[in-house]
Amino acid sequence: MDSRTSDELLGGVLDAAENASPLQAVEAVTATLAHSLQASASFFLIADLAGGALVRMSHGSSDEALARHGLGGLEGTTRTQDGEQSVSVPITGQVETAMRTQRVQVLPAAMVDGESRGWIVLAPVTERGEALGLLQVALPEAPDAKGVAEIARVAHLLAFVVIANRRHTDLFERAERSSLFSLPAEIQRRLLPPAFTCEAAPFTLAAWLEPAASVGGDTFDYCLGRDTLHLSLTDAVGHGVSSALTATLCVGSLRNTRRMGGSLEDQASDAHFILFQQTASGASDHFATGLVGRVDLTTGMLSLVNAGHVAPYLSRDGSASEVSLTPDLPFGMFLETQYRRIELALRPGDRLVLVTDGMLERNAASLDLCEEITRTRSLHPREASRRLTAMVLERCDQVLADDATVMVLDWYGEHGQARRTSAGAEQWRASADRDRSGTPH
Repeated sequence: MDSRTSDELLGGVLDAAENASPLQAVEAVTATLAHSLQASASFFLIADLAGGALVRMSHGSSDEALARHGLGGLEGTTRTQDGEQSVSVPITGQVETAMRTQRVQVLPAAMVDGESRGWIVLAPVTERGEALGLLQVALPEAPDAKGVAEIARVAHLLAFVVIANRRHTDLFERAERSSLFSLPAEIQRRLLPPAFTCEAAPFTLAAWLEPAASVGGDTFDYCLGRDTLHLSLTDAVGHGVSSALTATLCVGSLRNTRRMGGSLEDQASDAHFILFQQTASGASDHFATGLVGRVDLTTGMLSLVNAGHVAPYLSRDGSASEVSLTPDLPFGMFLETQYRRIELALRPGDRLVLVTDGMLERNAASLDLCEEITRTRSLHPREASRRLTAMVLERCDQVLADDATVMVLDWYGEHGQARRTSAGAEQWRASADRDRSGTPH
């Protein structure tokens, strides 16, 4: 495909996305791509909120239609609602490889009567390291290097189409949910940042939250300034709606003070005061523990306020240990509480891990968190955060008594330098592929 044709394709993709309704924007992109490449089909697979599957979105497509397009090699569970079909595909095999390594995968399609039905291309749909899902394309012949590169570019563009259009519809959110949300879970979801992963030249950050059966009030947040990275991890007391409302006040206050230019201590003090006021009003107890931090991107200096929270962990030079810092009282307990900052100089190659106490609950007492942080050090923070919470789930027989949340920050110290990206990801930072035993290599 020559450059003129390539430019025409990308322009056609943008026009198709903008001319379509928000509900049809993704279908317009995939249809334009399929037409340009003479593909028999093209679909977007969005990552579900549970983290274990991708969901193939289509309108009115049947299993028979998918089989005709040679997509039977990616079978899953089908759900249909209001004419929208969602096929949940487990993240295993080549699907996992594409997501983990952030590299395009080309594989033979399903065999029919002893013959292959062409080829399937799986291209990561990623923006700044946030893996939204995969673009799945069925081709009659294996694509050459230029064809693969073109699909990768359209997949990257598709990430922006998804981000822009999901603001106007619940379609994507509904596809992502493999189970119904309770009201506390809905509130908690709205408190989290729009993207769980962010790659920048000096750092990579990712977080993951595994909710308890009765939502426990955990939240995480981050915000990037020109020379500063803001981050927080909070845990509201209790469970259910009351805990979710406490978390709402806490996160809302932290964000409001941050956006007004308040210092780290100002953020902590304001969150403390609003929760104390609510408790003093007699409605209910509104307490929360939290870590509120700020990284100076020019120096790597991390400043942290600890409001009664469990200590963070630092992985450095091949081993991990708790960061020694004296905690202040949780937010909302006693009016005269003062909050102090501690400072830690990050070095290139460091990994900082923040957790909530759900990661340390008694059923997971056999989990050596320092050892597992070290063992998962080769994984991208996106995979590491999910793997660490998955280990707690395994220890608790898949039922958590409290939310388990992890935030992972890798520090590189390259502020001001250009990123080295391919289709939305810095592939040199991506996790390695796995062998059949599940071990990265």
